Amino acid sequence: MTHPLLAGFPVVVAADAAWGDMDSFRHLNNVVYFRHFENARVEYLRRVGWFDLMDTAGVGPIVASTQARFRRPVKWPDRLLIGARVITIEPDRVTLEHRLVSTALDELATEGQAVVVCYDYKQGKKVALPFELRAKIDELEASSDSGTSRDREGAGSAGTARVSGLGGVHPAG
Repeated sequence: MTHPLLAGFPVVVAADAAWGDMDSFRHLNNVVYFRHFENARVEYLRRVGWFDLMDTAGVGPIVASTQARFRRPVKWPDRLLIGARVITIEPDRVTLEHRLVSTALDELATEGQAVVVCYDYKQGKKVALPFELRAKIDELEASSDSGTSRDREGAGSAGTARVSGLGGVHPAG
């Protein structure tokens, strides 16, 4: 389940465009793209063990913001491939990049991002990402490296890190 447009994405999930998800303009309703992004994001968080951490320590993910850029309309029938990867790590959050590829069009249909904050549900406040979680993110990201650099700069704040295709998480500089 790979596609060249999803090279470097450690998590890719597949889904079919559903007839019932079409809107009156005969393409996938904009809300549905966010649902597909969410499914890929949840799979990413599952693979790095964030939900296990939530069960044991009460520290879990909470989405602070999400956005999408619609490039091509998706119509039924279609098979969709949705990728997720971390592009920045900050002390208390990660930013994930999402891509949705239409196999019918063989093109990128939508791309977006989500900022996911580390949240202590017992205390009701954001907290620092645990080292173990950062290490698992680094490991998962390294598993998708194709040997080419894909550095992405963080927001530039103190403690921001970037994810590198040449070895993982490094302090931004």
